[in-house]
Amino acid sequence: MEMLKPQDVVVLLHLAQNLDDKERTFPKIAAALGISASEAHAAVRRATASGLIDPATRRVRKAALLEFLIHGLRYVFPAEWRGLSRGVPTSFAAPPLSSHFAHADLPPVWPHAHGSVRGEGLVPLYPSVPDVALRSPQLHEWLALVDAIRAGRARERHLAQTELERRLGS
Repeated sequence: MEMLKPQDVVVLLHLAQNLDDKERTFPKIAAALGISASEAHAAVRRATASGLIDPATRRVRKAALLEFLIHGLRYVFPAEWRGLSRGVPTSFAAPPLSSHFAHADLPPVWPHAHGSVRGEGLVPLYPSVPDVALRSPQLHEWLALVDAIRAGRARERHLAQTELERRLGS
């Protein structure tokens, strides 16, 4: 069995949003996430094999995804820091968590040439994540919540968990 890859988590988060069926085609997923259609197909195949997508409906098993995000993600895809960088805010520095925390001198950011914030560089789950975040505020929030779980301290992880539970309906 193939192991999950970081881009699979990005695809799962995209699909976990309430998309209509027209938005669930592999070319649409690929375009939204800056990956190829074959990468999108392979991600769905691996997620299905891992039990995170129902093979009959091709819908995300939200309870299983939540369990994986909360209990497994930071061990499978640990945070990697890159020092000072200009980039796109993530984790507690981005919505929806940013309203719960005071402004940090060096907030976590995904390094990116078009980023607007100087902070501590956090390597994104997949290279296209900063571009995706700049194009899709909704997916940016989901990805930032995941980073709060991957790289955050206890309070950040707890708030991210609560928000993910709300969004995934658990």
